[in-house]
Amino acid sequence: MTRVKGGFTTRRRHKRLLKLTKGHRGTKHSLYRRAHESMLHSLSYAYRDRKDRKHDFRRLWIVRINAAARLEGMSYSQLINGLKKAEVEINRKILADMAVADPAAFVKIVELAKAQAA
Repeated sequence: MTRVKGGFTTRRRHKRLLKLTKGHRGTKHSLYRRAHESMLHSLSYAYRDRKDRKHDFRRLWIVRINAAARLEGMSYSQLINGLKKAEVEINRKILADMAVADPAAFVKIVELAKAQAA
């Protein structure tokens, strides 16, 4: 059996990896071994931060809802409790968007929650 050298395959694999690490600092984008380590770290950070982004947005929505609810004389927890009692199933993303983009509709929802809380 003849000997097969992996030159083409190896070069193609190395080039693909170096393309992924474009923009990394120092030798992490030019030397294969360093680039491979850098790529593994960056992919794990990306995976982790996709999860963290969901937490960050939920926190942002809660801050926005709380600010808008307090303008109407109600705290965030009172608002959410009132909405649960009124059996209004609206998520925090939509509530936060309403608080920013459509304050009139948000005020109606707050009034609904106030009626249930009292």
